[in-house]
Formats: sequence, C-alpha cells, structure tokens
Amino acid sequence: MLTWWQVVILGLVEGITEYLPVSSTGHLILVSSLLHLDHPATKDALDAYLVVMQGGAILAVVGLYWPRVRQMVNGLFGRDAEGLRLVGHIVVAFLPAAVAGVLLNHAIKARLFGVWPVLAAMAAGGLWMVWLGRRGSREGAGVTAMSWRTALGVGLFQTLAMWPGTSRSMVTIAGGILLGLNATSAAEFSFLLGVPTLGAACLHDLAGAGPAMFRELGTGPILLGIAVAAVAAAVAVRWLVAFLGRHGLGPFGWYRLAVATTLAALLLSGAIRLG
Repeated sequence: MLTWWQVVILGLVEGITEYLPVSSTGHLILVSSLLHLDHPATKDALDAYLVVMQGGAILAVVGLYWPRVRQMVNGLFGRDAEGLRLVGHIVVAFLPAAVAGVLLNHAIKARLFGVWPVLAAMAAGGLWMVWLGRRGSREGAGVTAMSWRTALGVGLFQTLAMWPGTSRSMVTIAGGILLGLNATSAAEFSFLLGVPTLGAACLHDLAGAGPAMFRELGTGPILLGIAVAAVAAAVAVRWLVAFLGRHGLGPFGWYRLAVATTLAALLLSGAIRLG
C-alpha cells in the first residue's frame, strides 16, 4: 500500500516528466528506488502502476489540444480533410512501436527496468540532444503539412523509447525536427502521438497486472496518482512549448547528463543506495 505522499511524489514526477524530453519512466524507476518502493513482492504491481499513471498525462493532452482532437474526430466522420490526414499520420507513426511493444515488452521489463540501464539511456539521450541543440534552430513544416514518410520516421524513432530512460518525447520531438518539422510542431505531434501510444500501454498493463495492482496498492492511491499526474502534465506541456521555441532541446540534454553522471557517481561511491 502506498502512502499519500508517495503517491503525490510519483504523480508529480510522472506528470512533469512525461512530455519533457527527460524520460518519465527513467525518473519514475529512479524515484521508486530512492523511496524503496520496488520490493520484489510488489514489483509487478508497481511497474504496472508507473505505466497506468500515464493516463493522467493523456487526459492533460486531450484537454489542452481539444481543438486539434476535435478536428481529428471530425475528420473520421468525413467533415475535415486535414483532420483525417492527421489521424492517418498518427496511425502510421503509432504502428512501429505497437508492433515492437507486443514482441519485446516482456524482455524489456525483465532486462531494462533497472537503475544502470536507465542511467545509460539518459546519458546517451543527453549527448544526442546537446548535439542537436548545437545545430541551431531551423524552420520546418507544420503538423498538417507533414508527409506520411515523416510520420513513419517519427514512429520508428519512437521505438527507441522502449528502452527506459530514453524518453518517448525526446526521440519523437528530436526525430521530428531531424525529419523537417519545426520544434513547436514536432512537440505537438509528439503529444498527439502519445495519446494512442500511452493509452495502449495503459490498457495492456491494466489487462495484465491490473487486478494485482489494485489489490496490492489500493484504488485510492492509484486514482490520486493519475489526478496529480494530469494536473502536473498540463502545466509541463504549456511550459515546454514556450521553452522549445526559445531554447531548443540543448538544455534538456545537459540536464540528462547531469542527472546520469551525478547518480552514477553517488552509487559507485556508496553515498546512496537504491532499492
């Protein structure tokens, strides 16, 4: 059973980091270890909870981008050609990670949901974003002007985020910029793509470990965590869009490098113990 303050901390971490290019899963794994929550007896339930909390982030994006969501719904009913085109692009971008998730989910949870794999992925992603930031900002296409090839490319980049610590937002935003989108549009497409991607992950874990998760952690803490994550994610998304337009991805790269190297040094020196 989680205490209310542990739930609030996990919800804040999930909401703030889900759409920032810093890896929400990586931060949640590290914070769970620092809070000594990853006991062997409840590890499966906790892992599922860390995924299900993403439902709060989904609600935040649907609310913030409701006009775009409504455009896509109208497109499905034949009332908006641009909306239908965007739906098609999201489907194309969603498929690579969906297929890879079905094939590799169990292997990834068994081998990569640990502190050292997360720190390695955070450091590697940090280096990539620092490099990308030094390329400078460039003009690019908007969401509705992108091609299906660009959407597929973003989807292929998204499969890299299956390694915890990589960050789905990082690879989709950075990938979109590399493929010709401007930073704001790359972020918007990343947020919209997150709705089916995160939603599928939530449903998958609910179907598998859901009963054990509710039994071992409690319904109240789970719902509170989702609510906290929704509010935190809404604030983070609004801030990120403005920040990217001014500063790009570089500062997030330096942040990731600082977190990875600091925690690695503290672990190797014995100053902290995780788990």
